[in-house]
Amino acid sequence: MPEYKKNISGKRPQKKPNKFLNGLRLFMFWMIVIILGMAIVTSLNPEANVKSEDRTLTEILTYAKEDRLEKIVVKGNELKVTAKDNVDLPKHLSSRKDGSGTLQEQGFAEVIEEGKVAVEIEENVDTMGIVLDVALIVLPIVIVVGFLFYMMRQAQNMNNQSMGFGKAKARLYGNEKKKVTFEDVAGNEAAKQDLTEIVDFLKNPKKYERLGAKIPRGVLLAGEPGTGKTLMARAVAGEANVPFFSISGSEFAEMFVGVGASRVRDLFGKAKKNSPSIIFIDEIDAVAHKRDARGGAGREDEQTLNQILVEMDGFDNETGVIVMAATNRVDMLDKALLRPGRFDRHVNVTLPERKDRVEILKVHFKNKPVAKDVNIDALAAKTAGSSGADLANIANEAAITAARENHNEITNSDVTEAFERVAIGPERKSKVMNDQERRITAYHEAGHAIVGHVLPDSDPVHKVTIIPRGHAGGVTWFLPPEDRSYKSVYELKDVLARAMGGRVAERMVLGKDGITTGASSDLQHVAELAREMVSQEGMGAKLRDQVFNTDEVNFFGDRAKNYSEKTSEIIDAEIEALNKEAGMRAEAVLRANKKFLDELATELLEKETLEEAEVAKILEGTTLPESAKLHN
Repeated sequence: MPEYKKNISGKRPQKKPNKFLNGLRLFMFWMIVIILGMAIVTSLNPEANVKSEDRTLTEILTYAKEDRLEKIVVKGNELKVTAKDNVDLPKHLSSRKDGSGTLQEQGFAEVIEEGKVAVEIEENVDTMGIVLDVALIVLPIVIVVGFLFYMMRQAQNMNNQSMGFGKAKARLYGNEKKKVTFEDVAGNEAAKQDLTEIVDFLKNPKKYERLGAKIPRGVLLAGEPGTGKTLMARAVAGEANVPFFSISGSEFAEMFVGVGASRVRDLFGKAKKNSPSIIFIDEIDAVAHKRDARGGAGREDEQTLNQILVEMDGFDNETGVIVMAATNRVDMLDKALLRPGRFDRHVNVTLPERKDRVEILKVHFKNKPVAKDVNIDALAAKTAGSSGADLANIANEAAITAARENHNEITNSDVTEAFERVAIGPERKSKVMNDQERRITAYHEAGHAIVGHVLPDSDPVHKVTIIPRGHAGGVTWFLPPEDRSYKSVYELKDVLARAMGGRVAERMVLGKDGITTGASSDLQHVAELAREMVSQEGMGAKLRDQVFNTDEVNFFGDRAKNYSEKTSEIIDAEIEALNKEAGMRAEAVLRANKKFLDELATELLEKETLEEAEVAKILEGTTLPESAKLHN
C-alpha cells in the first residue's frame, strides 16, 4: 500500500504590518499634500493668472504722457502697468526699469507730478520663493532625522529579537476546553497500555516512590509516519491533566551557534516551573543524530544534543517532568540518548491492524453523514498497511467526492473512489489513448492479472483497469486477504513474477523487440525488491542467510559498503538471476494460458474496468505449468 499525503487544514496566516513601509507611505502622503497646497495657493493668486504684454520703458513713458495709463506698480525693477479702459492698448502691460533708479529719475517725474498716472511701490518679497527655500532647508533635515529614528527602531527590534533567540518556541497545551484523551485514540492498545502507566506516574508518584520505583525520565515513541505518535503524547497530557510543552526538533536549530542549547535550557526550565509537566519533542532525530556518524565536534546540532543529555541527567525523581519524544528513525539516534536513565521507555506505535483500522475509520466517519451501504469493515480489509493519517485522508476524500457529486450523504461509491484516488491517484479522464495504446495497455494489465491469479503464493486480483490513474496508464490491483507480518521467499518471488507479467505480455503480442516504456515502473520495482531480498533479507541462492547493510553514510556523504567488490559482484549476479527467473515464470504462465490472456484483454478493451469477481470468472480454468512452480 503506498504512503498517502496528509491533509492539513488551518487558518490563513496573517501578515504582520511593515512599520517602515507604513511610515514611508505617511511621509510621502504629507509631501504630496504640501506640494499640492503650494500649487493651489499659486493658482489662486489673481496676479499669477494675469497675462500681460511686454513693452519697453520708453513706450511706457510715451503712453503715460499721452494719458493712456491708469496705474504703474513698481516691484523692484519690474513694472506692472494697467491701461485705461477706453484706449487702444492691452489692459495689462509689463516692462523693466533701466538700472536701480526710481521712475522719477528715469523720466517719469513730470507725468507723476501732473497726475497722469498713479504709481505704487510694492516691496519685493517673493513669498513662494521663501517657502521653497525653507522647504529645501527643512525637508532634508526631516528626512535625515526620520532615517536616524528608523534605524534606531530597527536596532532596538534586532536587539529584542537577539534577546529572544535563546527562548524556546514550545507551544503550551493544558488549558483547552476539549482535551485529547485515550478515548480519542483508536487502536494501538499495547502502546496505550504502556502510556497509561506514565499517566499513573504523574498522578500518583508517591505510590511508586514508596516501593522504590523511579519515575521514567523519558519515553520514546517510535513508529511509521502518520501512526499517531503526537496524538498519543497529547493524550497522555490530557489524561494526566498536566501542562504539555510541544516543540519540534528542527525548532532548536538556528543560524547562530549555541542558540539550540540555550533553547533547551529555557524549555526545561519552563517545564520545571510548571511541574508536574510533559515535554514533547517531535522529530527528535533532527537534533539527535549519531555523533560518530556526522563529524565536526563543534556542530550546532551536537551542542543541542549534548544539552538535552545534560538536562535529562539533571532531573531527579521529584521534578515531576517527563520527556516524551517521537521519531520514525530510531536507527539514526545517538546511543547516549537511548540508554536507561534518559529514555527509559521505548513505545512502538505500530501501523494499525484490521480491527484497529475499523475503529479508526469509525472515528473519522463519526461526524459525517454516511449512507447505509457504506461497508467500513470491507474498507478496513482493503487498507492493509495504512496509517491512521492515511485513513483520515480517505475519509476526508470521501466527503469531498460526495460533495463534488452533489450527494446528500457519503455513499459506498464515494468511499471506493476516495480509496482508489488516495492509493493510486485520480482518474485521468482527459488522457486520450489511441487504439494501439489501449490494446497494449489491455494486454499489459491482463499479463499482470493472469500471472498473479495463477501463481499459488500471490495475493488475489482485486481490480484491473486500463483507465489512466496517477502516473500509470493502467492498474492491476492485488490485495492480501488478511494482514501479514512476514512474507516468505515464495511470496516475494511471486511478486517479482507478476510484476514481470506486463512486459512479457507485451513481448508476446508485439514480438520479441516490440516492447514499450509502459513497463518502466514494473522493472524498477523488480530491481528494488530483488536487491532487498538479496542484500537485506538473506534470500539469495549463494548468499543465503547473509545480510549486507548499505544504509550507512560515510563522511563524504556516500553510501559505505561493508563488503568486498567480489561480494558486490555476487550480489549483482543474484539479483540478475532473480530477475531472469521472474521473467521465465511469467512467460511460462502466459504461454500456458494464452487464450485467457486474449479473453481478458478483450474484456478490458470493452469494459475498461473489471472487478475481482469478473476477473475470477474470466480466468476459470487457468493452469499452473510445471516450469513456473517453486514448491518441489
